[in-house]
This record gives sequence, C-alpha cells and structure tokens, in this order.
Amino acid sequence: MLGANAVAARTQGGGSATVNPDHVVSPLDGLRAALGPGVEVTHAIGARLRHAPEPVGPHQVRDPVSGEPGLRVRYHDAAGAVLHEERRLAGRLVWIGEPVIAAAAAIEIEALLSVDEPGTYRLGAGGVGRLRLEAGGEVLADEADLRPDPGADPFAAVLDPPQAVAEVQLEPGRERPVSIRHELRAERGAVSLALGLQPPALAPEEELEAAVRLATDADAAIVVVGTTDAIESEGFDRTTLALPGDQDELVRRVAAANPQTVAVVNSGGPVLLPWRDAVPAVLLTWFGGQEFGAALADVLLGDAEPGGRLPTTWPGRQEDVPVLSTAPVDGALHYAEGLHVGYRAWARAGIAPAFPFGHGLGYTEWELGGLEAPATAVAGEPVVVRVAVRNAGARAGRHVVQAYLSRPGSAVERPLLWLAGFADVQAPPGAEARAELTIDPRAFAHWGAARGAWAVEPGPFELRVGPSAAEQPLRATIEVAPAR
Repeated sequence: MLGANAVAARTQGGGSATVNPDHVVSPLDGLRAALGPGVEVTHAIGARLRHAPEPVGPHQVRDPVSGEPGLRVRYHDAAGAVLHEERRLAGRLVWIGEPVIAAAAAIEIEALLSVDEPGTYRLGAGGVGRLRLEAGGEVLADEADLRPDPGADPFAAVLDPPQAVAEVQLEPGRERPVSIRHELRAERGAVSLALGLQPPALAPEEELEAAVRLATDADAAIVVVGTTDAIESEGFDRTTLALPGDQDELVRRVAAANPQTVAVVNSGGPVLLPWRDAVPAVLLTWFGGQEFGAALADVLLGDAEPGGRLPTTWPGRQEDVPVLSTAPVDGALHYAEGLHVGYRAWARAGIAPAFPFGHGLGYTEWELGGLEAPATAVAGEPVVVRVAVRNAGARAGRHVVQAYLSRPGSAVERPLLWLAGFADVQAPPGAEARAELTIDPRAFAHWGAARGAWAVEPGPFELRVGPSAAEQPLRATIEVAPAR
C-alpha cells in the first residue's frame, strides 16, 4: 500500500466539521487487520503531501498523567496556578469561546512521544503568539511572536497555524517527553495550538523510486491519493483541482510497474485524475470517518460492494470546468451560469467529463430492459415509471436507475436535461428486477418570475433513463396536459 493518505487519511472535513474520534483506522491498518498475519502488507509514502510536521495522532502520544493515548492540557492563570487540566486526543487543538480560555493566561501541553522508526524527526509547535517548544527538558524553539503569513485568512490560520519547527532524534521503544507552552494574548477570539511531527524524509525522487520498488515486487499495489486540510478545508478555497505533490506521478509509475494497481482517491470533492485510464480500478472514498480503513478493506477484498453514485461531475481537464472562478468582482459575485449549474452546465457545453454526475460502478454488470412510461400526464400529478433491470454479472449487486427530463422547443429557458427521479434495485446473478420511479409533479414545473409561482408548460417532455447524466439509453415522450 502506497501514499501518504494510506497512513494519514482524511477522515472528516476541516474547521467546524472537525470532531475528535477516540480512534482512527488508517487504510494501511485496516487492510493489515483484514488480511491477517499470513499476508505481508508493506508501505511507502511515495509522494509527500506536506513539508511541515503533521498534527500527531493518539497512537503517537501518551498522556503522562493518565497513561492513556493523547495529550495533557493545562490552563494557567496569570500567577501560574492551574485553573483546569484535561486529556485531549488530537494533536491539533482549537478553542472558540470556551470560558476557561477567557480566564487563562497560558496553555501548556505535555505528552510522551513515541515512534516506530529511528531517525531525525521534525517536531513542530503550531500557534499564533508566544510559543516555547521543549523535548526531554531541552528548549528546542522559543518564539516571541509567531504570526501567519501577511494577508492570510484569519480563520485559515486557526485551522492551520504557523509552526515553530526543530529537529529531534527519536528511537523506537524510547518515549520522549515533549511540551508546548503558549502565552495567550490579551485579545483572543479563536485560539489554536498544534503539536506536529514529520518523520525522516527521502528526497522526492528517492521516495518515488522506493514506492516503485515495493510495487514491482508486490502481488497487487494500492495507491491511496488525496487532499490535505492545507488545501481543502473551511476558511479558504482551493486554487487548483490537481492532487497536491507528486501523487499523479506516483500513480503513473506504480501502474507501469504493476498492472494490478488500484487507485484509492481520498478527497472531499472533485480532483483531476490524469492517469485514470492507466489503472484497472479507481475507488473514490470521500472522507471515510474513523473506521475508514476497515470499511476500505471490506470493499477492496470484495466483502462489500462499492455502491455509491457521484453527486458531482469530475472533469478530465481543469480548463473544461464550466465555472472556474467564484471570486467576487467589485464586491459582487455574479451567478452568470443561471439555471445551468453542475451537470446541467456540462450538458449545455457539450464537453464530456472524466466521470459524469450519477456515475458509479460495482462488482457486477447490469442491463436495462423495457421502459414503461405513460404517454400522457396531467400537470400537478405524479408520474410512475418502471424499468426492467437484469444483473448480467457473476455476483449479487445493487444498481441505481436514474430518470432525466428535457423539454424540446420550450418557450422558457431550461437546462438541456435535469434529474427527475431515481431508484435502486438489488438482484442476484442472472436475475431481473423492476425499478419503479415516481417523478414528482415539480419535476415538470418551471419558476415563473413574473407570477412568483411554479408553473407547468403543457406539451411534450422527453423522458431519458440510464445510469448517469451522460448516458440514458432508454427514451420515451410524455405529453403533459394542463391541470384539471
């Protein structure tokens, strides 16, 4: 298993979407547990996503008071007395409006740090203001006034604060006491601190070569690529859809070295996958939660089917994206695309994306049979559509049938097509199931701005049924009459 996200996966969103789980199963740990001791699962980073210490996880630090995983946090008043203390699990700590912060003059963090591999590590203390970092009683850094980059978003600095960094020699089996002391400023809104660690690193080319060597000797290669909270989080926008670092090159080289390569994409939104045709399988996991690794192992080993369908459109090239900039101009943000948002914009542009809205594959094959749809309908009444679906593969599975509408020759502006309904079916190998979709009356309606109400334009609507917004092999025409 290869990639930085294989050991430090994104499991949740950043900022106010963040919670501190009591444990996290990484993809590497999940696969090793599922395969057991009889199968060797090796790992190499291949492409580093950050060149700064990452917040430590509970498996790396132990509270020196309780002995349990995590950090010891103490809040001191101006005289140095302890107002409160507690154990925290995460290496990144954020306080917004807590009463103890309002009363405190300083925060102190202590932990017993342990590592699996020997070497020279980079230890980081993140925060804004005065910070002192110690390891084993030695002062490694003493910053009088640590500040974010000029012009940085204030909340982004809370989520990813600047760091004071120093090198420290660490060995397996020998815990190193580390501490951070942060003097709070008089003005305080949100306060954040981070204890970070970066393992010994090879040069970028050496990292790639080490990953390729592992892949060459392996029966199968799994490359976990994705984003980091430094480029995809709350408080700032992404500047590119490309994966950070050398991850694209990592997938290309691994796929060339081992034809049995699976690319696992661990991101919260669309990213560019220029190597998508070079790998046999691409698995999108989004942010998988604390049991991410266990769930991923279930899917990779075939115990569970990847049954999701894309709620977004994934482009093949960044320049193909219909709306590339969402920056206000002269203080105003103009929604020039109007009704044509998301997959509707792609349909109007006539550009094929890498993966369309609604797309998703499983571990079997499906065939769509007959479409049953009424020839006429009445405005304001639902329409029921039925589709025969056959499992043409060798194992049981689930399929999502999607219905789209279009209105040829419409007197009002409309998208080229729009999602009108969907239904899922499950069937064993060789069996046929029937999907029943109920199309809500509103799917035929448009908003009449002059009247300030929804209205239905009588006439023919084209019904399109298929597996995605880009593929609808079944067609029918429904003549909609005015409401009774």
